[in-house]
Amino acid sequence: MKRVVITGAGTVNALGHSVPETLTAMREGVCGIGPLSFRDVERLSIQIGGQVHGFEAEGRFNRQQMSLYDRFTQFTLAAAKEAIAQSGLSFHGELSAKSGVVLGTAGGGVSTWDDNYRAVYEEGKNRVHPFVVPKLMNNAAASHVSMEFNLKGPSFTVSTACASSNHAMAQAFAMVRSGMAPAMVTGGSESMLCFGGVKAWEGLRVMSRDACRPFSANRNGMVQGEGAGIFVFEDYDHAHARGADILCEVAGFAMSSDASDIVMPSKAGAARAISEALQDAKLNPEEVGYINAHGTGTAANDKTECAAVADVFGPHADNLMMSSTKSMHGHLIGGTGAVELLACIMALRDGVVAPTIGYQEPDPECALDVVPNTAREAKVDVALSNAFAFGGMNAVLALRRV
Repeated sequence: MKRVVITGAGTVNALGHSVPETLTAMREGVCGIGPLSFRDVERLSIQIGGQVHGFEAEGRFNRQQMSLYDRFTQFTLAAAKEAIAQSGLSFHGELSAKSGVVLGTAGGGVSTWDDNYRAVYEEGKNRVHPFVVPKLMNNAAASHVSMEFNLKGPSFTVSTACASSNHAMAQAFAMVRSGMAPAMVTGGSESMLCFGGVKAWEGLRVMSRDACRPFSANRNGMVQGEGAGIFVFEDYDHAHARGADILCEVAGFAMSSDASDIVMPSKAGAARAISEALQDAKLNPEEVGYINAHGTGTAANDKTECAAVADVFGPHADNLMMSSTKSMHGHLIGGTGAVELLACIMALRDGVVAPTIGYQEPDPECALDVVPNTAREAKVDVALSNAFAFGGMNAVLALRRV
């Protein structure tokens, strides 16, 4: 089995349009959540989110590309460009033929759906643009990344709600580890912040009207975000031979299904995914220093996740740092695990643990070190990234400092 490392990272999210901007914001505990700005927002009960502002698509893409790229695809391509540039890879010949793309998204081209439903049902138009289907399909972003960067190997999209990115990165990791591909571009993206997207989520009654406060006793729900996180996963020997700057090692992963309830999380399912990720990575629980929590800010998720961590780690749970960066950038649904992986890389590479901001009141059911409000300097050798989705689909990645 090959060792797998990360040699490139890119992002666009509410905290920044690049990895350096995002990590600076995480270190400083910046909140990227604020008032939403789009058509008919005043008709919504929920009017806050982690919206990406100042992203000028017209300056990045030409007219023909704009007709093909939904907002989630635009974010993906911008993040992929940053990640591949940092990796130093250029995909030609055999490297091109064997390297591919695996991305996660829950909704795909939600903005395109929203715009065209309006055109047909509200405005009474009888035609839509001929590229509506290729623009909104869930695999659009993966397809355009493969075309833009000449990636001809295995390429597809994973859609498992809030675990989509982690499931996608797990598949990319497995392909590189098995020797199927020398490198894979992976991660995820989402852009549901439009009238229809937020209105649908309102129906679930899990959204906060004012702030995302994971693990705080007075938390009152999740806050949506948008954006993308993209990475280059590469065979360690391949990366080492060319002198690549290695960000960290992907040591293992695990996936589980609660097989229980479509929306309520299961402690047993989450605990099994965490425990098996450690087994896959051949790590002892005591080696883990930081967990990037799923930490949505809902009452059910936060206490269930804390209980699962306590079960898996036993007494060592009291020595762990576990934070939710959703408090800063919001919940990117299918793209969330990818942006959150940046916090794990920062902990491993820079020795800085991102905080859980907005924390106000201790909750006895979340009695772990959630790194409240202020980032912390600490040496971290091993980090986990948790993702627990509606439908009971769980995916946990284990990473190691190199």
